[in-house]
Amino acid sequence: MYQDKTINDECGVFGIYGVENAASLTYYGLHSLQHRGQEGCGIVSVDKEANFHRIKGKGLVTEVFKGDELQSMQGEMAIGHVLYTAAEGNRLENVQPLFFHHRSGDFAIANNGSLVNAAELGEYLERQGCLFQSSSDSEILAHLIKKEGRSNRPRIHSILEALNMMEGAFTFLVMTQRRIYACRDKHGLHPLAIGRLGDGYVVASETCAFDTLGAEYIRDVEPGEVVTIDHHGIRSNHYSQFKHHYMCSMEYIYLARPDSDIEGCNVHAYRKNTGKLLFQESPAEADIVVGVPDSSLSAAMGYAEASGLPYEMGLIKNKYIGRTFIQPTQALREKGVRMKLSAVRTIVKGQRVVLVDDSIVRGTTSRRIVTMLKEAGATEVHVRIASPPMTEPCFYGVDTTSYDELISARLTVEEVCKAIGADSLAFLSEESLYKAGNRQELCTACFTGNYPTALYHNSSRVRCKKCKQ
Repeated sequence: MYQDKTINDECGVFGIYGVENAASLTYYGLHSLQHRGQEGCGIVSVDKEANFHRIKGKGLVTEVFKGDELQSMQGEMAIGHVLYTAAEGNRLENVQPLFFHHRSGDFAIANNGSLVNAAELGEYLERQGCLFQSSSDSEILAHLIKKEGRSNRPRIHSILEALNMMEGAFTFLVMTQRRIYACRDKHGLHPLAIGRLGDGYVVASETCAFDTLGAEYIRDVEPGEVVTIDHHGIRSNHYSQFKHHYMCSMEYIYLARPDSDIEGCNVHAYRKNTGKLLFQESPAEADIVVGVPDSSLSAAMGYAEASGLPYEMGLIKNKYIGRTFIQPTQALREKGVRMKLSAVRTIVKGQRVVLVDDSIVRGTTSRRIVTMLKEAGATEVHVRIASPPMTEPCFYGVDTTSYDELISARLTVEEVCKAIGADSLAFLSEESLYKAGNRQELCTACFTGNYPTALYHNSSRVRCKKCKQ
């Protein structure tokens, strides 16, 4: 039986069409997206004879692609994927892209995001006789395409019909023998951008991957859109007229690289604005401002600029340690916090510190950092968070899927402040999330509980505290 995931995943996808050495370039694109997933990665390419080649494995991009394997992956078309998943889902069969055989033609799929009706679709497909080899949402799309696929019509029709059956947050790349389809959910919950590289095209979860290759950004894939990339160039189809731009606010707050632009807004500029707004809402009597490396540095710069306080490098990150937020188990997160950061004693000793961080999820990292700064001699630590309290689980691809994992779901701001050992604590308002990027729409469900999609209560991933299910 198809097993619905209990912990959601945040991943990255990359595709390239019409460029020589596509697989090798995909390697560099995935390296730029490594922050989105560190558990596994893979590349599938297609050569001029329409043969598929695949390499995938568990680990970092540099660990999976060690030697000259990429030289054997010929062709001008490829898609790649970096995987983050929970410990129970960290199996080789879940590493993407997934590859499928079909009478209408072979194809490969890579996905970022999470379907909220995955369990329902899985049960439906099983009743149709489908067998699942993984717990990936990409396999659901593949089975829906196979179910609807007929050899006498273009593949795009099967893809459009399949996407109309899906609910949730997703960006899919589907690569056939001749073309790549770039698909984005109708709510616009995760980013997907298109760029030009020479006479060819690239598509990626973040625009920072374009800069690595020297590609020129063209536009985003629109919500509810399927972009076909082939020898005709770029063509567009829309599988839904219901469209919104509910971009996941955590993309701006934490997930994306600061050099990426998401729907026309630079991530660094957005974060810096949140820092300025955070000072306006919650000033602190202090001597210096310190940001938590790396995703909080932009907000700390904004807070310092608005407050007039000096911005200091009071914390140093060991660049060889992964991000604790995307470690798959709590035990690894605890070890990661102890290993990844150290305080600069000479800078913080005797100082009242404003500690700016992007979010508080479980409280583990915040508690350890506050303790570290005080052990290094800081007289006061005033914590300022450049996002609202995270009180609701995410069902769209961010690794916060139960209330037990969220400290702010159980405790008040004052209680969280005491739990992390801070002298004061304040969060950014929801209103400022919109103001920082001059946005009309965002997904702020993890802060408000206002989910932009339907939630399927038959799914084991949904536990709604409002209706006690």
